[in-house]
Amino acid sequence: MAKCFVYEMSPPAPPSRAVFSGEVKAEVDQILEAIIYLYTESRRITKELARRAELTGPQLTVVKMLETFGDLSLSDLSDRIRSQNSTVTGIIDRMEREGLVVRERSSEDRRVVHIQLTEKGARIAREIPVEPMEMFRAALGTLTGTEARELLRILTKIARRVQVIVRGVGDETAKSGDKSGDKSGER
Repeated sequence: MAKCFVYEMSPPAPPSRAVFSGEVKAEVDQILEAIIYLYTESRRITKELARRAELTGPQLTVVKMLETFGDLSLSDLSDRIRSQNSTVTGIIDRMEREGLVVRERSSEDRRVVHIQLTEKGARIAREIPVEPMEMFRAALGTLTGTEARELLRILTKIARRVQVIVRGVGDETAKSGDKSGDKSGER
């Protein structure tokens, strides 16, 4: 299942500083620079494309996600863009008011509501020629099968470790009674 990421959260405070030897530190610094570059370029391109289409970055992500995968339930959409249902509900509310999407209750399960593009939303999606994910796909397409599998293995390992760290930071925030931990949402 393909995932699309919307990074509208303030990053949590780092739990502790890792200590690296000289050569490893230089390599880790280069990796971090590459990650920051990819993140920054993705945000820059998304913001520019969204501005041209008179959308917000999260709205652009939703439009392109629905164009790619078709109708999605709110939960599926939230999962794919790695955001909370409540955050996505607010984005969808605004998009519905602007005539970009409609909500359709599932005929199989009345509890499920599918989000689908309207003709206006589909037209905007078609007019946006490329998105950051497509550029990343094109770049990743230059890897050999072995390189792609190794990169996937490493990135999955890092993502799992970050999830553990973020959960730990969330636990600490909850213990301290700080309710400002969730900074996600549309801006």
